[in-house]
Amino acid sequence: MREAKVAGSTAGRSAGQQAGPARGGPVADEVFDRIARLVHRHLHVPTASVVILTPEGQTLPGAVGFPEPAQSSRVVDVPRPLTAIVTRTRAPLVVDDVAADPSLATVHTIDDLQAAACAGYPIEDARGHVVGALWAISRTPREWTEVDLATLADLAAACSGELRLRAERERARLAEQVAFRAHRRSRFLLGLSERFARVTTLEEVEDAIAHVIGTGTGARWVSLALVDGDRRHLTFFTVGHQEPGLDQMRSIRLDTKRPDTHVVRTRAPLRFRDHTELVASYPQMEPVGTVSEGARSFLPVTSNGTVVGVIACVWDAPREHDAETAALESTISRYVALALERVALLEARRRVATTLQESMLTAPPTVAHLDIATTYSPAARTDQVGGDWYDAVVRDDGTAIVMIGDVAGHDVHAAAQMGQLRSMLRALAWSHDESPAALLTRLDRANARLGPRAMATAVVARLDRDPPQERPAPAAGAVASNPPERAYTLTWSVAGHPPPMVLRRDGTVERLLGMPDMLLGVVPSTVRKDHTVRLLPGDTLVLYTDGLVERRGVSSDDRLADLEQVLAASKGEATAAVPRALVRGLVAGAQRDDVAVLALRVRVPAPSGPPSPAGPAHAERRVAADDLSDLGPARRWVDDVLESCEVDDELRRTAMLLTSEILTNALEHGERPITATVEVDDRRLRIGVRDGSTAEPQLQSPAPHDLSGRGVLFLDRLAARWGVDRHDGSDAVGRHSGAVEGKTVWFEIDRSSRPLTGTVPRVRPRPLTPPSGTVPLVERVLPRDPQR
Repeated sequence: MREAKVAGSTAGRSAGQQAGPARGGPVADEVFDRIARLVHRHLHVPTASVVILTPEGQTLPGAVGFPEPAQSSRVVDVPRPLTAIVTRTRAPLVVDDVAADPSLATVHTIDDLQAAACAGYPIEDARGHVVGALWAISRTPREWTEVDLATLADLAAACSGELRLRAERERARLAEQVAFRAHRRSRFLLGLSERFARVTTLEEVEDAIAHVIGTGTGARWVSLALVDGDRRHLTFFTVGHQEPGLDQMRSIRLDTKRPDTHVVRTRAPLRFRDHTELVASYPQMEPVGTVSEGARSFLPVTSNGTVVGVIACVWDAPREHDAETAALESTISRYVALALERVALLEARRRVATTLQESMLTAPPTVAHLDIATTYSPAARTDQVGGDWYDAVVRDDGTAIVMIGDVAGHDVHAAAQMGQLRSMLRALAWSHDESPAALLTRLDRANARLGPRAMATAVVARLDRDPPQERPAPAAGAVASNPPERAYTLTWSVAGHPPPMVLRRDGTVERLLGMPDMLLGVVPSTVRKDHTVRLLPGDTLVLYTDGLVERRGVSSDDRLADLEQVLAASKGEATAAVPRALVRGLVAGAQRDDVAVLALRVRVPAPSGPPSPAGPAHAERRVAADDLSDLGPARRWVDDVLESCEVDDELRRTAMLLTSEILTNALEHGERPITATVEVDDRRLRIGVRDGSTAEPQLQSPAPHDLSGRGVLFLDRLAARWGVDRHDGSDAVGRHSGAVEGKTVWFEIDRSSRPLTGTVPRVRPRPLTPPSGTVPLVERVLPRDPQR
């Protein structure tokens, strides 16, 4: 008998898909094959089959005795099958003699099947729809007995039961998949919420985008672009996740025909299956396909109805953008918008807090004979303000008072309390000529009576300079000696604060020990003590807050030892570099606490003293020529000498620029020995660097991108006079070495000039009187001022 192909109902399609074969075409089904074999054995028929109608035709999940190719392919294709009658009537079809039944004359049969009699019982799916039939086929006419039909009905019912069972299993499997996807989506959205809830900067927003999109959709590269404030440009803000081969920072006009700018203008996302589809719509995007030919999507980030950014996603391979992925991307866009709004609010809050902090942590004053430098480093992931402060006050009598403190907390409230304490202590230090212990006592009482009643630690240190001493008169025939060094007496008091440190001029570090007194804000009447120590020229006092030396799991003694080691390594550094060097050396990773550091160095004066009617100030220093390591200390020494001679800041800056040039030239191109000399009188200053080489400095014309070759140009533009003296070896290289050939490169600056902010006085050329043992080699002289 030939089975026919008919258009089945939706129920039939569902049942056929359940009972039938897997993807790729129908295959035999073990359960239904077993049922067909039972019909074959019990009804003694040569052919039996389970037939299921599907939109594609009829499938035979169970079959015995069919001719090829139907037995192997399990598919039959005829226009009007008998199974269609069963599914239409929902009743069994029993035929004793097919040839004698005129109603079956138009039914097509398989030629080789030789169906003379047949009996078919309907098979129902889980919804009660008849989707097929169980057939018993005889090659000769026969009368079907009641037992035959009862057996066939029972086996058909077994087929229906199997379909129902499979439908339930499929529903359970689908429900499990839906539940699993829902659970996974819920966990993903929870993680997404937690991830974006922690972001505080644009970099963290982009990292979160790359993580969640990569996890949720499998995108290989992700970029975040933000619309500029002028609403004319779209700038890609990307640090590590952008598609390779593209510029890390790009600014694109919004009127450019591109998918990302289109998203900004229309507020609608764009998705492309692959690079070909992208280029078809936007030909100018052709170059971006050199790395990936995969899918791309461009998602708007909307805040208050305005597109503020675009998320660009790139996949390795082409892909279809299904509804679930689109919904996920839409959710991510909303989270990104909220995160950007939060970042904007935090940035505004940080700006306000930073303004507050900067208004309270003013630059240290200029103090004669002292070099003061400070730094403040706020804790990470805070308002960038805190309770740490530093200050320096110079009294009318020249006494310098430096202080540092720490109010508990690193937020705006702590900063407000810090501002009140700092202001009170600043006023007390300036108005009361008292010791540090007395000042801290007054501050503690004012804190309790007037507010803010804050708990804080602090150190107050007072520096009193030794009175000047007359230079002893030399004996007959003796050389005049230098005056004794003028040092400082350092008096300090500690209120529960880490101990101060002193970097001695020989490179050793001294921890200023002493039992600390009680912190501020506990017992205002507590007795406080003063401690004293001497600071010599070249010594550096360091005050700091506990954020510099506190670390979880490390003892305070170990951290103080680390501080001593890092401080010793900063010997020779400029004072301005010491606070930052300590923070870099001791604070690593995410900073947990605020850090304030104040460094104060006693300057090294000219050994001869300042200029006087008896003669100019003179200083001389040997410079180590092994490498450039002595360049910084030599420059600092020159600056100290000029400061002790009361040379103003602008002239010192000019002199230090030119000194750096001639010192660097001598260290890089000269020969040993190298000596720097400084001479200052009431009209001009002169700095020279002597080395053992006779090679002349060359006037060059460097290109803008050249990193060197400007030293002689600086001398020519900024110095009032400069020149090169050759030495023939008849004179000594200062007091540091014997006679040697070489040269001295020198320059002079008139103390009335302003090379950086004004003009250099022009002077007439005048003949030089070379010093003993020197021969003029090169000299650049500006015209003399007619007033000179």
